[in-house]
Parts: sequence; structure tokens; C-alpha cells
Amino acid sequence: MDDEIISMNVRVEGNVQGVGFRDFAVREATGRGLKGWVRNRSDGTVEMVACGLRGDVEAFIATCIAGPRGSRVTACNLQPTELPNGAGFIRRPSM
Repeated sequence: MDDEIISMNVRVEGNVQGVGFRDFAVREATGRGLKGWVRNRSDGTVEMVACGLRGDVEAFIATCIAGPRGSRVTACNLQPTELPNGAGFIRRPSM
């Protein structure tokens, strides 16, 4: 059901920091009307929460697996999560 609202925690591993991944994620998510956030983690991964229509979230995840130029995603871990607070898709401080 593409009209179902879902919220997923997405963590990508590989060469994903220092390549513009967070800005890429914000553009892609905003273009799809998703809510959520993205941040770098101290372990070298990028973590995101994406919430919206199932089809839009799935397309966002697929785009993130492909990544921006210069990135190389070697793993993508997905877990359902609670709906994020606030509107829009934002870049959070690194942790």
C-alpha cells in the first residue's frame, strides 16, 4: 500500500562522510516531501530517519543506497521507528 505512512531509521555504512551525503539526503527527502533528519555518527556511518508515504520512503532509501557522487555505500541497515517530531527534513549535528 503506497498510501501507508511509514517511518524508518536508516543507517548507511561505507564511504559516506566527507562526500556531501547529508546535503544529498536533505535534497532527496525534501523533494519527496518526507519528514525527518540526517546526521553523521562518530563511527563513520550516516544515520537518517525518514517518514512519509511508503513509496516515497522506499524510493528515498534506494536513492541513498546509490548515494551522491564520491560515496560508496557498503551496507544499509533499516529499522521501523517512531514518527519524527516537526516538519520537513533537517540536517542534525553530528554525534
